[in-house]
Amino acid sequence: MINIYHDKYIYTILLIIKINHVKENSMIGILRATCKIFAVSTLLITFIAHSFAVSANTPDNVLVVGQIAEPKSLDPATVTAVNDFRILMNMYDGLVRYKSGSLEVEPALAKSWEISNGGTTYTFTLKSGIKFHDGSNLDANAVKFNFDRMLDESHPYHDTGPFPLSFFFSAIEKVEVISSDKIKFTLNAPYAPFLSNLAYPTGLIASPEAIKKSGKDFGRNPVGTGAFKFSSWKANEAVIVDKNSNYWDGAAKSDAIIFRPITDGNTRVAEMLSGGLDMMVEVPPVSLSEFSGSGFSIVEQAGPHVWFLILNAKEGPFANKLVRQAANYAINKTAIVENVLEGTAAVAAGPTPPAFAWAYNNSLSPYPYDPAKAKSLLKEAGVTNAKLTFYVTQGGSGMLDPVAMGTAIQADLSAVGFDVEIKTFEWNTFLGEVNPGLEGKADMAEMAWMTNDPDTLPYLALRTEAWPDKGGFNSGYYSNPEVDKLLEAARSSTDQAERASLYQKMQTIVHDDAPWVFVANWKQNAVTTDKVKNFSLQPSFFLILKDVSK
Repeated sequence: MINIYHDKYIYTILLIIKINHVKENSMIGILRATCKIFAVSTLLITFIAHSFAVSANTPDNVLVVGQIAEPKSLDPATVTAVNDFRILMNMYDGLVRYKSGSLEVEPALAKSWEISNGGTTYTFTLKSGIKFHDGSNLDANAVKFNFDRMLDESHPYHDTGPFPLSFFFSAIEKVEVISSDKIKFTLNAPYAPFLSNLAYPTGLIASPEAIKKSGKDFGRNPVGTGAFKFSSWKANEAVIVDKNSNYWDGAAKSDAIIFRPITDGNTRVAEMLSGGLDMMVEVPPVSLSEFSGSGFSIVEQAGPHVWFLILNAKEGPFANKLVRQAANYAINKTAIVENVLEGTAAVAAGPTPPAFAWAYNNSLSPYPYDPAKAKSLLKEAGVTNAKLTFYVTQGGSGMLDPVAMGTAIQADLSAVGFDVEIKTFEWNTFLGEVNPGLEGKADMAEMAWMTNDPDTLPYLALRTEAWPDKGGFNSGYYSNPEVDKLLEAARSSTDQAERASLYQKMQTIVHDDAPWVFVANWKQNAVTTDKVKNFSLQPSFFLILKDVSK
């Protein structure tokens, strides 16, 4: 039993527990054996008196959200999973944020900023009067504390990490407090993605006083400035956040949000259908049709996601560009998108997702499915019956039904003359094999990235200096000096039009070089009940619920 106190109201929430964990002769066991119930009442006795007659419903003015997993932490500096981000973005703010419906940056805690010294100095002026949920002040010292905690190993609270995405801010040389409402970041070189990285959850600002109080346990006792404030976290059952009535950007429409972790997709679907959820994210593609009737709304949104195959360009058959191109022609990506992914993705044309509209090269088209062309290229390359070792993960963040997709890809490649052996791994084991590089182990591997800037993926995974032995994620050892030059120039320019031109040139070269098989761009999805109003998905894959009501 979890009690939520909000203003004068008490919501008594009875969360569903597994039937096999409840004795059948108990009152709760009888109820669970009868049907799945997510019953809510202001008084427990009301629930008991009416439990046999009530239909499954969620409470008024409280959103119940089905998540794909239990969060790792609620400390924005220490997490990497989109699942966790969906909670964090409702509890915290950063200096800047993405505009609704786009990946363009707008002010948040900062009301303005200036860029000077050739793009190496960013000076932010903070909005006045903003307080953290614990009553402490949001000021320049609080901002400095957050970045110093991540970046300064001598900081007294650096041990509250680790901070896996702190490399987003590795260009920061110094953070200075100019005044209570003004803070200056000095970078070691011009770095155009800096603002976009500040809008990412790693840039969210937490209460220094709360971090000092909780130390390493801050992730379980989070305090931000966001539209909702932390209430409780019951492991594997729910994270509950209450409305921040004094929110600087206007109070939320809902009194509270309950984030329920339901790892099994079929179980999430059943909960949604039975009335135990107001919305759920990442609906399994095969289940979308169950929500096509009345009572539900399906929402889709393309995001900054690329699902691709890394090809070992250093050794073996894929060291030849013609063979890499042949693989791109051989795979029926449209069939994968339509049949395996049930239309929940679009065929990818290159390394940059179309969600980055300003930087995307619209002149490029996906490699068409053309087995005859693939065979012709293999013949031209002098390659016959090439043996391929293909690393496939059993599942992982953004991996889009990887076993089924891997099997379909194996069949398509086999049809044009490749001899493909699949090796499957659990996700973390898979990363341990792929990230250090494919040399001596495999010819190709599945991979997916979700990024916040067109710089991130190619810079970390396509540059020569990003080979694994140099600390990057270029596990296929692709190298093109012109691509290297374009990427370095793009991240140092503060002119967006210039950056766009550079990225578009890079995409053209990479498309032709084919270091990867470009497969799909995921369309995230969600389903809500018809009671839910003003909900939309964001290209960032974040879940912004401030203005959502029912």
